[in-house]
Amino acid sequence: MIISRTPYRLSFFGGGTDYPQWYLREEGAVLSTTIDKYCYVSCRYLPPFFNIKHRIVWSHIETVSTIGEILHPAVREGLRFLGFDDSQGVEIQHQGDLPARSGIGSSSSFSVGLVKALTGLKGEMLGKMDLARQAFTLEQDILKETVGSQDQVAAAFGGFNVIRFLRDGQIQVEPLTLSLGRLAELEQNLVLLYTGTSRLGSDIAKSVTENFSLRSAELKTMRVMVDRGLGILSGTSSLEEFGKLLHESWMLKRALSHEVSNSTIDEIYQKALGNGAIGGKLSGAGGSGFMLFYVPISKQAHFLSAMHPYICVPFSFSQSGSSIIYYDGPDRRVSGGYSSEGEGAHKEMERRRLPSLKTPKKAKDKILVGHRS
Repeated sequence: MIISRTPYRLSFFGGGTDYPQWYLREEGAVLSTTIDKYCYVSCRYLPPFFNIKHRIVWSHIETVSTIGEILHPAVREGLRFLGFDDSQGVEIQHQGDLPARSGIGSSSSFSVGLVKALTGLKGEMLGKMDLARQAFTLEQDILKETVGSQDQVAAAFGGFNVIRFLRDGQIQVEPLTLSLGRLAELEQNLVLLYTGTSRLGSDIAKSVTENFSLRSAELKTMRVMVDRGLGILSGTSSLEEFGKLLHESWMLKRALSHEVSNSTIDEIYQKALGNGAIGGKLSGAGGSGFMLFYVPISKQAHFLSAMHPYICVPFSFSQSGSSIIYYDGPDRRVSGGYSSEGEGAHKEMERRRLPSLKTPKKAKDKILVGHRS
């Protein structure tokens, strides 16, 4: 068995410029961070003692005889894409810390985590950019979903980054080198609220991309905001300027399509501004899900009381991208042993075998960024 853990992300500026339909013509950039909320994907070869071939556990439990019968599109096409067939059954289980389709990058985090786990199950190890590009191929080319490219890169690399998308298709990931104090101050003044609704982001994204030719000026301004936001973070001015820029960015994003916001989201946003928030945005493509606000820490108690019953989700910035947190050794199928193909990779992963989840281990050091409870 192998288990991958993949973080969700928060995107601050530049969202919309990460669609290939845009950046292959005009270039794009985003400023984003991963957070300590994750999706987990476990995979194993299914023993041949059952009257089924494959078992997939997500919001449904699927027991099927062929890959073609699998309902979950990313799992079905991901298995095919990565070279699995019906000669050997597999079991895949997915769990997530946050709701799906809520604007937190969960779909792409799942795709990245699925590719990470399935390639690991085969004894293969992908680099971070290769992992992200495999997820691009799955989502954008095979599933034909209208999705950007920032979420897959953020999930694969992890951390607080500027991600630049160039016209020739190259992608540059630039980690922010900020003081721990500055990062802690930023996080302490951010509040993540769940509005209690979800949507299929690719449907909204399609309406956004169809308007690109009409919204070129807005998108170019949103790309520039990435460097403005970076300037605020790396400077000495008040971080409240970051909150004001979030507001400015959200006003532009709303103009990209009439589907980005709605009367409910607008009402929540105005209520937040009236109770201490300096600025904010709806996370993801739009329509529903999580909303991120910059709220001075001195005003957060009143803000949270006023915004009840919306759920506040405490979080910390995370530095790690998609990773294997459990691996029980080489592929030892019931039929005996494993093929010579990839044997070296199997041995390498065996040497790097991680401890069982039941084994106590010292927690990794992490940036202290004011975890709220």
